[in-house]
Amino acid sequence: MNAALTHLPPRTTKPREDGVTMVMDKGLSLRQAEDLVDSSGAYTDLVKLGFGTSLVSPRVKEKVKVYQAAGIGVYLGGTLFEAFAARGQLKDYRKLVDQLGLDTVEVSDGSINMPTKEKLQHITSLAKHYRVLSEVGSKESGILISPSKWVSMMRSELDAGSWKVIAEARESGTVGIYRPSGHAHTQLVNRILAKVAAKDILWEAPQKPQQVWFIKQLGANVNLGNIAHDEVIALETLRLGLRGDTFFQYLPEEVADKLRQV
Repeated sequence: MNAALTHLPPRTTKPREDGVTMVMDKGLSLRQAEDLVDSSGAYTDLVKLGFGTSLVSPRVKEKVKVYQAAGIGVYLGGTLFEAFAARGQLKDYRKLVDQLGLDTVEVSDGSINMPTKEKLQHITSLAKHYRVLSEVGSKESGILISPSKWVSMMRSELDAGSWKVIAEARESGTVGIYRPSGHAHTQLVNRILAKVAAKDILWEAPQKPQQVWFIKQLGANVNLGNIAHDEVIALETLRLGLRGDTFFQYLPEEVADKLRQV
C-alpha cells in the first residue's frame, strides 16, 4: 500500500491459502511475464498456462522461472492434461511437468468423458508428488450438472488429495457455474457453499461483474481464477473496496448511508 487508508478489509498475504488470485496466461511472451511480475507479482498467486499454449509457446521454461522466482505457482491448463490422457500419454505429461520444473498440476475432465473413479485415481497418484488442483464442471454449454453432483464431485476430489477444486467457467465465463449471460447460478453456488468450505474452492471469474458478485458474497479473500494478466491490479482494488463496484462494501454503514448518491 502506498498510503494508509482506514476501513480496508484485511487481506491475506503470500503464500495464501485463501484470497488466491489465479491468472490465465494465454501465451504471454517472456517480457510480458516479467512485466506481469513487476506490476502485479505481489497479488498473483497462481499462473495457469492456459489450455495447450505451453506446447507451442516459445521460452516456456524461462517464463516459468520468472514466475516462480516471484513466488507464483505455475501449472499447465487442464485441457492439456486431458489431451495427454486422451492419447494414453500421461507418462509423457509427467515428463513435461518435471522438465518445466512445476510443482503444481491440474486434473480435469471438462472436455472428455472420464470415469469418476479414474479421475480420483489420477488425483491421488499426482498428489503424492505435486500440489493438485482439480476442476469440476463441463466446458460445454447446455450440459447441466445437479448441485448435489457438484458437491459430491468436489468433496470426493478434495478427499482424494486436491489442494483446491476449481469451479469451471471457461475463459468466457458463460458455462459451468454461470448462465450463458454470464450471471452466476446463484442457487448452485449457495448449494455448493452449504457443503464445501469456501477456502477449498477456486471460482473461475473472468468477467468483472462475476468478480464483484463473489467479492460481495464471500468477501475480499475469496479465491478467484481465470483473471486476465492485465486485470490483476484492477481486481485487487475490487477486493479492497477501491473501485466503484465495491466502494461501500467496507465503509461503516452510517458513513455509507450519508455518502451514497441518491
